Amino acid sequence: MIGNSVGVTITFILYIFLMLGVGYVAWKRTTNLSDYILGGRSLGPLPSALSAGASDMSGWLLLGLPGYAYAAGYEAIWIAVGLLAGTWLNWLFVARRLRTYSLAAGDSLTLPSYFENRFNDTSRILRVVCAFFILLFFLFYTSSGLVAGGKLFETVFGIDYTTAVVIGTLAVVSYTFFGGFLAVSWTDVIQGLLMFAALLLVPIMAMNAAGGWGETQAAMEAKNPEFLNAFTGTDGEALGILSIVSLLAWGLGYFGQPHILARFKAIRSEDDVPAARRIAVIWSGLGLLGALLVGFSAIGYFDTPLDDGERAFMLLVDAMFHPVIAGILLAAILAAIMSTADSQLLVSSSALAEDFYKALFRKEASQTELVWVGRFAVVGIAILALLLGLDPDSKVLDLVSYAWAGFGAAFGPALILSLFWNKMNRAGAIAGIVVGGVTVVVWGNLSGGLFDLYEIVPGFIFATIAVIVVSKLSGEPHQTILDQFQRAMGRGARDLP
Repeated sequence: MIGNSVGVTITFILYIFLMLGVGYVAWKRTTNLSDYILGGRSLGPLPSALSAGASDMSGWLLLGLPGYAYAAGYEAIWIAVGLLAGTWLNWLFVARRLRTYSLAAGDSLTLPSYFENRFNDTSRILRVVCAFFILLFFLFYTSSGLVAGGKLFETVFGIDYTTAVVIGTLAVVSYTFFGGFLAVSWTDVIQGLLMFAALLLVPIMAMNAAGGWGETQAAMEAKNPEFLNAFTGTDGEALGILSIVSLLAWGLGYFGQPHILARFKAIRSEDDVPAARRIAVIWSGLGLLGALLVGFSAIGYFDTPLDDGERAFMLLVDAMFHPVIAGILLAAILAAIMSTADSQLLVSSSALAEDFYKALFRKEASQTELVWVGRFAVVGIAILALLLGLDPDSKVLDLVSYAWAGFGAAFGPALILSLFWNKMNRAGAIAGIVVGGVTVVVWGNLSGGLFDLYEIVPGFIFATIAVIVVSKLSGEPHQTILDQFQRAMGRGARDLP
């Protein structure tokens, strides 16, 4: 437990009420499903970039990654390099085309509806397959956020872990339920800035208390010289090619994350993409650096090894800051958790409302009806994720890595090829999504030798092969749809009817 300070408690309460207030304002501006799911495609470059970053860099950025850096030292740098490269490439190659293509494809609000319209799939099979994998992997991803929330409230207030998870879930569900995408995006801006400030301030203060970066490195070396070598594990064994590739391969996951891709579709204009890309890359780069430094500085700062390295950020804050400042900094963890869990709940609820309910059961459903179906879906999905997150021994990074691989392999290759390869068709899309998703599920449950490779790598490779081979074997794509997209890219999305 971190103190009994009234200041910490008041800070947390004020923060939660601020987020609920934003949710209420967004609720008043939400009139249809497009508003609820994509905010009416009205986001400028700053909220687009910070919302994408904050919804991506969840509780694992302040808990999971510092915990890994605390346990592994410089080895953790490989993950950060892969993630930063993935962020940049995703904004560079995917953002503008997806924004334009999704608008041209019948104003597609969700990833499943985009694939369906992109390949003129009247059978609804493609849409349902996409929605299935979204719901499957988001249960694990959302659960990771709730686990992070449980650790936060348990550490800060000393309350029971189960109770802590329930409190965090209620906070996230409340403003997502009412405000939808606008609430999520606006709160993400606040949360992104708070996370950014905390990740820069905490390691700087910790290293200053230890006597500077040189003393921090000396302390790391004294505890284990291998902490300072990015090419060896903590046991002194050289990192094999499989280990380095697995760490760098985290960057592949960006191309298939529905909650990040939603920000590309919601941006106001493709002309805003370059500015948003610069903001996103700078924010992510400094955030990842800060997370690594939190873990490294914790190695040097604490003489007694921590039982759970994922609590390093919280314990550093408690040790160095006045309770009121500590409350603000610890609220950054809550910000990180909420900014991602809300986005995941929103994408999952839209999959149920738009891709199951409307597509299969109520084609004539009104906009108001779909918004309320989406809202109640938020509650149902949150309950399932809550049940998965009740194990206090769960590791945030483990849950994230599985879901991250699932989305990256299932949707990444299919999405990239759908934007750049005119020969891709409906059968290829279905094959790629199924092969990628199933590979992750199977590979992730095997171990030893080649199976120690992070499952996103074989999933991405096999899915790409499946898309290409099946597309070539199953005939030509729908030419009318291709012509429409090519005209859209030539004119620019703002000129589309």
